[in-house]
Amino acid sequence: MEIRPAAIPDVLILQPEVFGDGRGFFYESWNERAFAELGLRARFVQDNHSRSARNVVRGLHYQIQRPQGKLVRVALGEVFDVAVDIRRSSPTFGRWCGTRLSEQNKTMLWIPAGFAHGFAVLSEYAEFLYKTTDYYAPEQERTILWNDKAIGIDWPIAGAAVVSPKDAKGKFLRDAEVFP
Repeated sequence: MEIRPAAIPDVLILQPEVFGDGRGFFYESWNERAFAELGLRARFVQDNHSRSARNVVRGLHYQIQRPQGKLVRVALGEVFDVAVDIRRSSPTFGRWCGTRLSEQNKTMLWIPAGFAHGFAVLSEYAEFLYKTTDYYAPEQERTILWNDKAIGIDWPIAGAAVVSPKDAKGKFLRDAEVFP
């Protein structure tokens, strides 16, 4: 497993060792001992799997009282995955970093608690998998507007974004409840 920091050092890009041949492939997407040896210590309590169509943008989501660290990856298709630092005391507050995750590159992204998270689907559809360090708590969920100009995410989608009614009502970062 290769781990390297993203543009925001607390966010990590993980490239697993993939074993493949004419029959297919195998890789470990999570091994607590191996990840701990690389400095990533996390206890996951929930696995999530979503499927979305091209140009769907989900996010920017976070939980304010029960923040979640997330280990994210794509099983089918391709997404542009984004983390936004919403820790007011952080030197990178309000900055974002993003990377492409796909079934081909098998790249994973570690997004620690204290970040808002979102992704845009670049392929016809994508199946997105992620582990979380705390349970989903809908009463704690918050949404920052995916296209807040103050954040300035450069979403690489062709055409109009497709967003849920909830995500369309996200708050601007300046008005959002954030972490200290």
